[in-house]
Amino acid sequence: MVRLAALGIGYLFGLIQTSYLYGRRKGIDIRRYGSGNAGTTNTLRVLGMRAGMLVLLGDILKCVLAVALVRALFSESHGDMRYLLAMYAGAGVILGHNYPFYLHFKGGKGVAATAGLVFSFYPYLAPLEAVLFLGIFFTTHYVSLASLTAYAAYLIQIVVAGQMGLFGMSQAHLNELYGIAGLLTVLAFWKHRENIGRLVRGEERKTYLTKKNKEALSTGKEDAERK
Repeated sequence: MVRLAALGIGYLFGLIQTSYLYGRRKGIDIRRYGSGNAGTTNTLRVLGMRAGMLVLLGDILKCVLAVALVRALFSESHGDMRYLLAMYAGAGVILGHNYPFYLHFKGGKGVAATAGLVFSFYPYLAPLEAVLFLGIFFTTHYVSLASLTAYAAYLIQIVVAGQMGLFGMSQAHLNELYGIAGLLTVLAFWKHRENIGRLVRGEERKTYLTKKNKEALSTGKEDAERK
């Protein structure tokens, strides 16, 4: 029951669709522009740097808050499951972000929400994730490649840290933790399946933190009209 509670709390926080809400303030449905994804990258391309950074922070924060709430509620009574319940909360946020029921289950890809999980779950793992993501992004300018590499690395880190005894849980709970982290990684690759195809074909679009992204707005409008 406590697992379902943590998952449910996370899902409720995940329903806060930062990019969608920001887009509505600007008079658009972000899902009808650019790539059609309700996430940081598409917001950055369509609405600019400031919008992208606000959406990124919002999506990170909702996961941090969900994990903090779950820990506040259950750490005393379920201290031996502290990290496991945090993972359930993070998984709920990612599911709520990716599949919001009130938007017909059409949300984002969960990358920024996962960043929030990385920072709040066990902060000592975050530096490597940040270096990997930023290093690959600024080298290739492919957000998808950087995100998927960081996802895979995080899964490996979780297993290594768990087997080193850093989470203080039984092996049964650790195996459950690894299973959830593995499922989230599989989900991330599934949500990025079209990006992976474009990467293989050399057709993936690059993202820049400069004015080069401003052309996306007009492209997005054309896409929206076709839809």
